Amino acid sequence: MPRSRSGAVGRRRERTGTEPVTARSALGLRLLLSAVFLPVFLAATALFWYWTAVSGPQDVPDSGSLRVLAVACAVLSVLALVDLAAVLRRRRREHPRLPPPR
Repeated sequence: MPRSRSGAVGRRRERTGTEPVTARSALGLRLLLSAVFLPVFLAATALFWYWTAVSGPQDVPDSGSLRVLAVACAVLSVLALVDLAAVLRRRRREHPRLPPPR
């Protein structure tokens, strides 16, 4: 499928500016960033959640702050996972595999 038709129903809107006709999204960079930061955010979520569990009532930072950090990292993990899935789906749709030889 050509890139000009890569939207849900094709091109979403007509070109209005000076962007090149062959302008492309940086799918490779998005794939790399999502693949790198998904495990980082998952590890940070686990670390902050563990730190929250072992912190005492007088510890600094308090468990509320650590819980906020854990939730923020979990949200970023979900966003990285969704972006990774979207990039892989889009790359698969734009570069279909050849049928197996007979």
